[in-house]
Amino acid sequence: MEKSCTLLIHFDKGTPAIANEIKEALEGNDVPAKIDAMKKAIMLLLNGETLPQLFITIVRYVLPSEDHTVQKLLLLYLEIIEKTDTKGRVLPEMILICQNLRNNLQHPNEYIRGVTLRFLCRLNETEIIEPLIPSVLQNLEHRHPFIRRNAILAVMSIYKLPQGEQLLVDAPEMIEKVLSTEQDASAKRNAFLMLFTCAQDRAVNYLLTHVDRVSEWGELLQMVVLELIRKVCRTNRAEKGKYIKIIISLLNAPSTAVIYECAGTLVSLSSAPTAIRAAANTYCQLLLSQSDNNVKLIVLDRLNELKSSHRDIMVDLIMDVLRALSSPNLDIRRKTLDIVLELITPRNINEVVLMLKKEVMKTQSGELEKNGEYRQMLIQAIHSCAIKFPEVASTVVHLLMDFLGDSNVASAIDVVVFVREIIETNPKLRVSIITRLLDTFYQIRAARVCSCALWIIGEYCLSLSEVESGMATIKQCLGELPFYSVSEEGEATDASKKTPQANSITVSSRRPAVLADGTYATQSAASETAFSAPTVVQGSLASGNLRSLLLTGDFFLGAVVACTLTKLVLRLQEVQPSKVEVNKATTQALLIFVSMLQLGQSPVLPHPIDNDSNDRIVLCIRLLCDTGDGIRKIWLQSCRQSFVKMLSEKQLRETEELKAKAQVSHAQPDDLIDFYHLKSRKGMSQLELEDEVQDDLKRATGEFVNDNDDANKLNRILQLTGFSDPVYAEAYVTVHHYDIVLDITVINRTKETLQNLCLELATMGDLKLVERPQNYTLAPESSKQIKANIKVSSTETGVIFGNIVYETSNVLERTVVVLNDIHIDIMDYISPAVCTDAAFRTMWAEFEWENKVHV
Repeated sequence: MEKSCTLLIHFDKGTPAIANEIKEALEGNDVPAKIDAMKKAIMLLLNGETLPQLFITIVRYVLPSEDHTVQKLLLLYLEIIEKTDTKGRVLPEMILICQNLRNNLQHPNEYIRGVTLRFLCRLNETEIIEPLIPSVLQNLEHRHPFIRRNAILAVMSIYKLPQGEQLLVDAPEMIEKVLSTEQDASAKRNAFLMLFTCAQDRAVNYLLTHVDRVSEWGELLQMVVLELIRKVCRTNRAEKGKYIKIIISLLNAPSTAVIYECAGTLVSLSSAPTAIRAAANTYCQLLLSQSDNNVKLIVLDRLNELKSSHRDIMVDLIMDVLRALSSPNLDIRRKTLDIVLELITPRNINEVVLMLKKEVMKTQSGELEKNGEYRQMLIQAIHSCAIKFPEVASTVVHLLMDFLGDSNVASAIDVVVFVREIIETNPKLRVSIITRLLDTFYQIRAARVCSCALWIIGEYCLSLSEVESGMATIKQCLGELPFYSVSEEGEATDASKKTPQANSITVSSRRPAVLADGTYATQSAASETAFSAPTVVQGSLASGNLRSLLLTGDFFLGAVVACTLTKLVLRLQEVQPSKVEVNKATTQALLIFVSMLQLGQSPVLPHPIDNDSNDRIVLCIRLLCDTGDGIRKIWLQSCRQSFVKMLSEKQLRETEELKAKAQVSHAQPDDLIDFYHLKSRKGMSQLELEDEVQDDLKRATGEFVNDNDDANKLNRILQLTGFSDPVYAEAYVTVHHYDIVLDITVINRTKETLQNLCLELATMGDLKLVERPQNYTLAPESSKQIKANIKVSSTETGVIFGNIVYETSNVLERTVVVLNDIHIDIMDYISPAVCTDAAFRTMWAEFEWENKVHV
């Protein structure tokens, strides 16, 4: 038989106490030493020690003690010691305990009486309890509520014993009387719980006779009432109408715990729109009134579940849910936005976007530390809204473009990707977006944002003025050319330093000069050509982002600049009638390309230009020198067509994902259909009528039908022994987070009884076996289900191995059957999930790696 354990205490086995030391301390008169010794004895017993020699010492020296702590520890000791022999009979020495317990139940001190009654709740031995029953019943009428509430619990636990109904025949009747006269809230709750557990009909009868006063009852009792309603309605759904009225009346209770439970009970029992709306309103009130972040997250989970099953009702509450964004916690904000984005409709989109815009503007204040991350979430939410409802894009795109130069790079990337998508899907906004982008381009500081912005400029600058503005903006951001020079000494260093250097070659020359009075004179000049190290020409402060990024060695951006300028020149050739202007623009572009190649091959940067970027820039030079119509078409049309195709594929993929998420349920051909209009409506409230309709709809669409995933379950069964072994064993492995449960079926295939059959398991790796193996007796050709719990302490692959050991009456030796190994793979407790590229990179960077792996 499996032992029941009601006590669990952590114990460090570093220096276990010796039984003799504990015995000496218990025999002494020092109360603190006695308390310490009792604690050590309890811990040793909990960890498998037997300590039989201590029992008599405790009876002699601890039982008479008047100290409350000692008495409490004595009861804990009595709770965990073995009270029966191997045949299940109560040990004779327990008679000594009986008398002490009876004295405690009649003790003048209320605390001693209360804890003794509490101790009786954990006793399973009828022989010990039977003589104590009169004393327990006397305590039901004690003046102190602490004793009464524990006496009720003691009566309940006695009544629940296998022979409890014979010991306390009229217990439910007695407790019902106590319930009708009791004034203490906690005792009243215990009495109702006893009726609910042991005599449900009496509890239901009491509830229905006092239905008008339920809202006045205490919080504890109301919680038990809700539990009773759930249990009754699960067994008999036809009666739920009268109970739902009670639940709705409790929705106005002052206790937040009660109204939370009410909302959950309403949702589980009813599908009527009125009931669901009441539950959703309750959750929204809790979301705004509770300051605890954990409570907010739990409530958001409940709202998320409602959104899945009752979306139409949740749509009306979208603004109430959005108010949760006032919380500074990012997890709450993220969950709120996830719920809201799935509730957007054409009716509420404008309100939602207006709210999100206000939140974006708040993030500019910079008061909170995670404003950048929150802004990124809001930008992604607005992006999602604009894709679903393109008409709102015009109201948000210009606001978001202010964040292209955001210090939070991920946020800026989200903005530029959003702009790229909107400019394609909303042709009316093209001109205003291009104008704004060219005005704000110099603010961009991130290379990836610059690359995307340059692509937009190259693809969507279509008119002559736009093309010229685009080229001018890029040239301004690149600054003066060249990017580096082998400069003359006077320019490379301070202008005042005219002394020739050691590595300089001085060349003297004579040339005529015009004097102030207009006459000619011969002037001798010394030209100093200094072969100094090449230096980077930084340019003026106005020449900003593109130049500074190029000078850090980002030649992928250089290749993007070259492609953009090439597209702009090719488009200029189409829209500019003047050949002179076209040639001038082409020459300037070629000069920029050559300067970038020159910079890439110079020693001023730590790394030379990469081959891909070099080839791309050289291709642009060749293209501008000799343009064919086929190439022109590829550069000016095919790129954009590929982008349009990518957007349509993305939209298709999202649509398919939504379809996959939607519940597909079918009714069986022979399912019963109730016709709502033909039913008798006599005595039914509006809520019950609504509920009937919803139930019929669900039944007709097959929503009540749940198919068990048996095939998936069969895949996780592992064979542990061979078919020819005398004992066949197989395991069903369940992995839940960091707990592994092995449900092992053992079958005796012989004609003999197997005695002391024990499943011995051991683990390798960071797996820990929670329980010790027990011995079983297995009848011929019978089977036994054995459960083994294993804790996982790391994400390493582990192995569980072991054997089955048993004895038979014919053979004296023990027989061992070796089991197959069970390999617990890391993939068993890793769930696949999807996240954006930016989110992945952020998490990757934050993760603590032993050796950093760059992605």
